[in-house]
Parts: sequence; structure tokens; C-alpha cells
Amino acid sequence: MNIDFKRLDHVMLCIPVGAEHAARDFYAGVLGLEELTDLGYPLPKGAIWFQMGDIQLHIRAEENHVVSSDRHPAFEVQNLEAARALLEKSGITVKNDSPIPGRNRFSFRDPFGNRIELLEMID
Repeated sequence: MNIDFKRLDHVMLCIPVGAEHAARDFYAGVLGLEELTDLGYPLPKGAIWFQMGDIQLHIRAEENHVVSSDRHPAFEVQNLEAARALLEKSGITVKNDSPIPGRNRFSFRDPFGNRIELLEMID
């Protein structure tokens, strides 16, 4: 028997304890994500949830927050260059990652050191 995977439901990124306001400023303010505040149940462990396309992004404070890992989620976007311009206008450094056939991509770090990749499929 194989597991019949359907889709990615959510991604969780960690932030330092006490950085919740800065997380809202970045993810809602800079990236323009909608914060989900009423899911019909209490949010576990003080998590902050955002809607991101057809998945959810969970942000949660963690005592032993580690930064500068290469681990990352990768999100497909519709206009990569517009996303790059928005990030750079907000003072965020983007890094062109190694080429992958069929897609353009870059990554950046959120204010807490989490690496995030954005990609756009090309013909």
C-alpha cells in the first residue's frame, strides 16, 4: 500500500519568543497575507495563521529558535519578478538560487532567519 498524498495543507515556520508583532508586520504587512484569526477553535500554542494561496502558513514562537538553516518551504507564485520588486522595495535581500529546468526562482530570509523560496514555472 502507498500513501495517497493529495496536497500540501500547511507549512510552519518558527520565530523567536516575543517576535509575534514583528511576524505580523512582515507576513501581513510586507507579504500581504491574510491572517486567520477565527478558525472555530483555539489556535494551538499561540500560533499565528495566515492564508497563502490554497495552503496555510503557521508561525509559532519557539524557545530554541535556530536561524540560517538551508531548510525552506518553496511557494509557486504567478509573477516572480513582481514579488522580487516588492521584497527589494521593502529592503529584503533576495538570492538567485541554482537553476532548475522549467522554473525561475529565488530565495530570501524573513526577519527571523527562515529561508523562503519563491518560484515561477516557465515554458
